[in-house]
Amino acid sequence: MTGPLRERDDAQALVAGETERARAGTGGFVLLRGATGTGRTAVLERAARHAAGRGLRVLHARCSPEDTAVPFATVLQLLGPVPEFTDLTPGGDDRGSAARLWRLLRSYADEGPLLVAVDDVHLADDPSRRWLLEAARRLDRLPVLLVATERSQYDIDPRPAGLTQALSPSLVRTHTLAPLGDAAAAGIVRAAFPGAGPRWTAQCVRAGAGSPLLLHALLDDLRGAGSAPDGVPPLPATCAELYPGSYPAAVSWWLNSAGTATADVARCLAALEQAWPQDPDTDAGRLPAETGVGGLWGGAGAGGPDGLRVGRDAGGGHGPFPETYADGRGGLWGGADAGDPVDLLAEAAGADPARVAGWLAAMTRLGLLRRDASGRPRYAHPLLRDAVLTGWPRPRREAAHRAAAEASLRRGGRVEAVARHLLRTPAAGPPWALRVLRDAVTVAVHDARPADAVAYLRRALDEPLADDLRQRLLTELGSLEYASADAPAAIARLAEAQHLPAEPRNRVRTAVALGTALAARGEIRTAMDVLRRTEGRLSGHPGLARTVQAAGALLSDEDLATRQEVYRSLCETGEHTPEVLGTAGQALLVRYGATAGLISAEEAMTRVRALLAQPGDPLAEPYLLGTAAAVAQWADELDEAERLVERGLAGQHPALLHPMQHALLNTRADIAAARGDHARLLADDWRSDTAASRTGPTNRDAHALLALVHTGRTEEAERLAHAFDLRRAPEGWEVNRFLYARGVQRAAAGDVVGAVHDFLECGRRQTARDVVSPVVTPWRTAVAECRLALGGGQEALALATEELRLARVWNTPRTVGRALRVLGTATGGRRGLKLAEDAVRTLREGPVDTGTELIEALLAQGRQLLAAGERGRARDRLREAAELAERKGAVRLLGLAGQALRDSGARSPATAGTGSGALTGSERRIAELAAAGRTNTEIADLLHLARRTVETHLTSTYRKLRIRRRTELPAALGPARPHEARPVARD
Repeated sequence: MTGPLRERDDAQALVAGETERARAGTGGFVLLRGATGTGRTAVLERAARHAAGRGLRVLHARCSPEDTAVPFATVLQLLGPVPEFTDLTPGGDDRGSAARLWRLLRSYADEGPLLVAVDDVHLADDPSRRWLLEAARRLDRLPVLLVATERSQYDIDPRPAGLTQALSPSLVRTHTLAPLGDAAAAGIVRAAFPGAGPRWTAQCVRAGAGSPLLLHALLDDLRGAGSAPDGVPPLPATCAELYPGSYPAAVSWWLNSAGTATADVARCLAALEQAWPQDPDTDAGRLPAETGVGGLWGGAGAGGPDGLRVGRDAGGGHGPFPETYADGRGGLWGGADAGDPVDLLAEAAGADPARVAGWLAAMTRLGLLRRDASGRPRYAHPLLRDAVLTGWPRPRREAAHRAAAEASLRRGGRVEAVARHLLRTPAAGPPWALRVLRDAVTVAVHDARPADAVAYLRRALDEPLADDLRQRLLTELGSLEYASADAPAAIARLAEAQHLPAEPRNRVRTAVALGTALAARGEIRTAMDVLRRTEGRLSGHPGLARTVQAAGALLSDEDLATRQEVYRSLCETGEHTPEVLGTAGQALLVRYGATAGLISAEEAMTRVRALLAQPGDPLAEPYLLGTAAAVAQWADELDEAERLVERGLAGQHPALLHPMQHALLNTRADIAAARGDHARLLADDWRSDTAASRTGPTNRDAHALLALVHTGRTEEAERLAHAFDLRRAPEGWEVNRFLYARGVQRAAAGDVVGAVHDFLECGRRQTARDVVSPVVTPWRTAVAECRLALGGGQEALALATEELRLARVWNTPRTVGRALRVLGTATGGRRGLKLAEDAVRTLREGPVDTGTELIEALLAQGRQLLAAGERGRARDRLREAAELAERKGAVRLLGLAGQALRDSGARSPATAGTGSGALTGSERRIAELAAAGRTNTEIADLLHLARRTVETHLTSTYRKLRIRRRTELPAALGPARPHEARPVARD
């Protein structure tokens, strides 16, 4: 060990005081006890140097296991070469030998005071130990100080009694060396690396685990690892990256000194810890999808995902596992989330549970183990855990994991606790392994952890499986790999599953999953070929064939030419033999008619409701529900649409890739947009699903962009608008939606020419797809507004007139009201004012909240009233628009209403300056952090502000939100960030 001694002043002072007594003629015995690596030897050596400096003769011996069979080996080491003892052998006259050695020690003492230093006295041979004890009883009459060090650490195999157990406490001064405190350890780290930051220092302190031996060894390795520009090398993840390897060697020394049984328990704990959920405090932390209930393939499951505990069912009749699954998430032992690992560890290591419990407590007290947030004992740092495992053979690790899995299973452990151990065991495991792994997949999918589910499935596929079961598991695995954004691996798995024998329904599931993955990557032709080949093999199963046709029709939306071909065929079939299409195919034709401007909303809803009332195949139901939900949303039947979406998502197989999953989530976003719920649209979990593998923007990206524009977050909107290269994105309806949203962003940012380009390109693409109704992308009125801004009145009038015609075909307040508003602006004069009034009336009288459309209609009417000289009525409309915009968090429209009011000559504020829309940007940032549970001090540190500033902003926030308590913040905060809106005025 190198470096200065820290936190050892008491020990040094004790020895120094006893040294002075020996100089004065009164001897004594000092025993320095401590765990391995706490610096016993360093303190002893410092004491020897100090004694030599004070004139004492130093006799030194270091005990070792090799000398335990040699009588008096330790004493002979102390007293130097003694000729009469050269032939001493075990079984000789120990009493006579002890007497002669005692006389020799006295002869040394007669020459002057002595320090007798014995290191690691617990390793001394028995005759030497007895001799030292006898000497200790008589040293007070000699100028001799005996200082010995002894390992004092809890081991699995009980150690022999300590040296002083047979001595009267009055004859010995015992001092126990405690582990290093964090502050002292941090001082050692900073002395070695002055440029180290607090986080790096803290990680080194943890890896040192309170042991000077381990900490100095680690720092020695890091000095030899090369350094970064700041002089501080990165802390490696494994011991293999350490050079020259002093740290793992020190850990190995600690294990060897503890004995075989303790080392086995220590290594078992390290191995088992690898199967636990990662600890965010020390590991590189990682750590809700809609699912159905039951097994992954219908009736084969083991209960709902909210409750999975291993038991007799999981064993499949193999073995004595008396309990049943009850809860699949959280804890590892028994019913508690942070259960005691004693029994599990004892069984895996083959050790006495009582001794294991004592060892865990002792190691935690020493600092080598630490309890994580769930109460599990873990090694203080992953590097320490890796060092403990270094050199342990793989078969031993696998045996430990298998024993832990079996023990956890017998105790009703939670399914993922068992499965995580099975991940680290070889294939052809126990007969219950496959069932446990599959149930663990259910839990992981339910908790939206596809990567974990993938790991369990890969391990399950290592087991011996029948072809039909392998086919099902490969389909699940491919679907989950796709959800984990590993599309190439997913497609390979699904293609492999396609070539294995399976019953027809499972062949359809696999083909649909593979087609979905291929279409999302732009390989629509290949996807359609897969579906056609599958359909051709379904003779005798007309219902399944119709399901495959519906999947093909849905996926064809990703490619213009394919879509035209598919819907041409659908329309011809629907005209002559609609019953051949089934309910899903007929619903798709209703959707086509709605977007093509062929039917009204009332007719569309009548037809889809009739289709929903008919019995259908469960495999085809998702296509019917998803299509009906989209039509209902366009028809402004938002509550009904939401019920259909939730019903469709609940029926989705949680571990199977399906095109309607993405479509249903898109419709859910459409519903939120129709309601003006910007907060939900901007939530991260609403913008992430299997679309992660897509190369272009999604419909939810388009909605997020619009929400950013509406809430005044202009910089974020601009970044998102330019986040995709649309020239390289695959052609599809979602790109068209994003083009429209980007046009809105450009128009709001003042780039009217760029907005016109985006709107016209969106219109060209949509028209080519026969999507002419303004129910999806009202690009004509968007272009018209831009043309008006650029002075092109006639073209704007023509576009707005055409959109009003198409809107009246669909005939919902939202579409008609928008078209009336823009046409009124383009027309102007009394006729234009009348159209604007009709727009406001149409939107007010609609059956649902039309969100921002009513705000924009009120703005348009207010501006036209101003132009007509009716200032009083104009201010009423503009003030109403401002108040509605504030409630909706529509910051951009709030600013426009305020400007219009100022133009009208109004002076007093249009709104009361309260509510979430009245918060400044700084107030909102601080309020959001406070609502998330941050303290004022933490907020100040995060934002680099004074605490007083944080308190001042929160006081202002409470006043504006009309609340009194911090706990009311989450409910009171709205979605807007209104710092860019200027105050609005009243007359």
